[in-house]
Amino acid sequence: MNPTGYLLADIGGTNARFALSGGGADDPPLAMDSVREFAVADFPSLADAARHYLQLVEGQATRGVFAVAGRVDGDEARITNHPWVISRSRTRAMLGFDDLVLINDFAAQAMAITLLTPGDVAVIGGAPWMPPGQAEQRTYAVIGPGTGLGAGGLMIREGRPHPLESEGGHASFPPGTPEEIQILERLSAQFGRVSNERLICGPGLVNIHRALSEIAGEDPGPMQPSDVTRRAAEGDARCMRTLDVYCAVFGAIAGDLVLTLGAWDGVFLTGGLVPRILPALQHSGFRQRFEHKGRFSAAMSHVPTLAVLHPQAGLLGAAAFARRGTVPTPG
Repeated sequence: MNPTGYLLADIGGTNARFALSGGGADDPPLAMDSVREFAVADFPSLADAARHYLQLVEGQATRGVFAVAGRVDGDEARITNHPWVISRSRTRAMLGFDDLVLINDFAAQAMAITLLTPGDVAVIGGAPWMPPGQAEQRTYAVIGPGTGLGAGGLMIREGRPHPLESEGGHASFPPGTPEEIQILERLSAQFGRVSNERLICGPGLVNIHRALSEIAGEDPGPMQPSDVTRRAAEGDARCMRTLDVYCAVFGAIAGDLVLTLGAWDGVFLTGGLVPRILPALQHSGFRQRFEHKGRFSAAMSHVPTLAVLHPQAGLLGAAAFARRGTVPTPG
């Protein structure tokens, strides 16, 4: 690896993924054979995890682009669902880098769009998508459930990408059916304010299942997200209903994001959970609720919804950022 290359990172509330990139125009944007993943709970800081990675792969880098699942505020970033507080300047000094950039993880997911091919996505619904040409103007939305719910966007103007950072996953949950109103009532009793993230993320599957169980007057006992998806696949009626509600709410929220950003060119569904529930997304009320936007329903029917299947979209976006040197627009 070129010692003047980049260390790339995609840091979530559960896992930290690292990879190397030469950063030059002739280098591949992301060296897939260099990708490694670690549990963030195994390290006291991001710098410790990064040093462990470089030692493990015997890699060298002088610059870094780190995408983190939280708001980047000046020199500092806080992981929303993990106690790490990351200082850009301190982490750069600890790693001995010439330069280090912190970006929101969904700024990276947005930038990944510039390197995705049609084979990297699965279309949900009938609206097709083609990658943008060099001089085209496009506006996309990006949303994805994992440990939490991330959201952002990408504007392409005169062929240049501008990622939009946001914390849209923390917007208030808007129920759209009587059943969802009942779910909101139960979650509100537990959490107070209920954000979209309380439903649409890995733990959100458990929250919806418990609310549905309480509505039925039953106690489901301890559950994990994997229990819900496994039992749904086995034919458990309540777990199947949980997935139906999850996909419908996900579609409604994704549609709201399109309206908010004016993302008429498409919305990308990303995150580790999306490929695992792809069949449910394709055969549920996701697309119907996505399009069901009153006077804008006809316009929404032409907006592509695309599940990202690339295994390392966050790292790919960090690599795109390193290659193009794009500055994120604060959300």
